[in-house]
Amino acid sequence: MNIELLYQIFRQYPIITTNSRICPTNSLFFALRGEKFDGNDYIMEALMSGAIYAVGDRNDLPENERIIKVGNVLQTLQSLANYHRKLMNAKIIAITGTNGKTTTKELIATVLSSKYKTLYTQENLNNYIGVPLTLLRLNSEHQFAVIEMGASHVNEIRMLCQIAEPDYGIITNVGKAHLEGFGSLDGVVKAKTELYDFIRDKGGVVFANLDNLILKEWYNSFSVIYYGTTSKAFVYGRMIGFDPTLVLEWSKNSNKNKIVTHFVGGYNLENILASICVANYFGVEDYRINVVIANYIPINNRSQNCKTKKNNLIVDAYNANPDSMRVALDNFYKLRISPKMVILGEMGELGSYSKEEHQKVLNSLWGSKVDKVFLIGRNFEECLLPCSGWKLFRQTEDCLEYLRMTSVEGYHILIKGSRNNQLEKIFHYL
Repeated sequence: MNIELLYQIFRQYPIITTNSRICPTNSLFFALRGEKFDGNDYIMEALMSGAIYAVGDRNDLPENERIIKVGNVLQTLQSLANYHRKLMNAKIIAITGTNGKTTTKELIATVLSSKYKTLYTQENLNNYIGVPLTLLRLNSEHQFAVIEMGASHVNEIRMLCQIAEPDYGIITNVGKAHLEGFGSLDGVVKAKTELYDFIRDKGGVVFANLDNLILKEWYNSFSVIYYGTTSKAFVYGRMIGFDPTLVLEWSKNSNKNKIVTHFVGGYNLENILASICVANYFGVEDYRINVVIANYIPINNRSQNCKTKKNNLIVDAYNANPDSMRVALDNFYKLRISPKMVILGEMGELGSYSKEEHQKVLNSLWGSKVDKVFLIGRNFEECLLPCSGWKLFRQTEDCLEYLRMTSVEGYHILIKGSRNNQLEKIFHYL
């Protein structure tokens, strides 16, 4: 079946599902394949569970008027999303970057939503499946779509751009993450700037951090709207407090605005300025921007300040790489609080750089005034511990067992680590 005919079916039944166990009535089930499963095996289950049609790509599928056979289910899903995107009038803003892309996406979407009908990426649906699923939620009422794009290999951002065809783009920053896939920092830069390449070729607009020295060399090749910390930028601002949460002052022209945020960490300044810049460019009034950002509360273990009965937790445990680990620790060192404790989970996907980068973290801690240190993960085990008093756990469950037996009270605790550590398991015992 060609895309035009499939699209007519989608317009009649615009609910997409890829999970045979969750098939709303009259939904379209796309039988995607994974490393350990084949969605084609669950087509009949999906049809019995509520799906009106199922899209499959295996030759041995039975002849059934409710089974739509295609050459490749994933490519069909992506093509359908692109076809739908072309027919919608919403302005598409794509966001990628090593750190801050999800926070920036949430802020931009929240501020734009104060004035415009805005669709945005839910949770972390930022890959070759999530981006199409997000685009297929667009309707004629949407004025903006804020699409997060993640990648762990070169050419992935390029492919996502070909699906979403963004009109505007933001790269929050580039740093040492997914080095197993990218190979080096240069590989990260090459991969992320695929977004710039697409925006340039399309004649779109980029929102860019004027302070970012790594990305600056690309800024002359397309239309750029700047944000940053100097008055040369379209929107500029500075941090005027961060103990415990970030307070900033921002300006466009000579109008000064002050926002007291719920964010922990001065490193969130650039994420907030990016959202202010985008909102300003699209005509969102200053008062709306200030109120929305002041009221925004971080969720999902991203830059959260949580008080328990025993301790004060600074939780930034959704993910970690060398750059985000460094800025989180640097910010924690500067806070005028005591006693201090850190619980760090290992960083993943660093390949041959892993031992070196984990050792840098430990060396940084050795020179700080942190009173108690818990380290979790095999990558830390391979390093030289500068202090014999630090606690080292092979996995989160081992730390959890220790905390069940030993109470930790009265500390200001930074919790930081990669998602695979599942550090949220220990919150209950802190």
